[in-house]
Amino acid sequence: MTLRPATASELPTIWAIIQYAIEQRRMDGSTQWQDGYPNPDTLRDDLDKGRAYVLDEAGELLLYAAIIFEPEPAYEAIEGRWLTDGPYMVLHRVAASPQAKGRGIATTFFRMAEDLCRERGVPSIKVDTNFDNAPMLRIMDKLGYTYCGEVYFRRSARRAYEKVVGPISG
Repeated sequence: MTLRPATASELPTIWAIIQYAIEQRRMDGSTQWQDGYPNPDTLRDDLDKGRAYVLDEAGELLLYAAIIFEPEPAYEAIEGRWLTDGPYMVLHRVAASPQAKGRGIATTFFRMAEDLCRERGVPSIKVDTNFDNAPMLRIMDKLGYTYCGEVYFRRSARRAYEKVVGPISG
């Protein structure tokens, strides 16, 4: 499996993965992603900004995520406290394909993202999720992410997590 930047030609497949994830959230009773976000414009913006990544297994896309190495403005107003104050990676829009279901692909992705973080010398990963996204909450717990408080997106509270993956400088 390879974690790599997505290409423009993969956007239709990525959109199909996102639509599957939106439906999974709905079927799980979650309110996450039930308001028209993310959408094709969101994915195009990720691609244009170099944030669109896929987990590829022999040419089959198993997962999509936005990997961001710039500060997330919504994270500045956390109700709580982050573990670190320095540079960090942000993971948004993590969505696995139907072919990935039950294979632990999201866990594999998070471990590969942690490796990418270390390779780039970035000491931590910050991520947020809906209060009712049980699969993501399980991953946060399983992989040792620390609950840090709440952040707000589109006027909705989200659970904010951080994991330190490398040395903190400063």
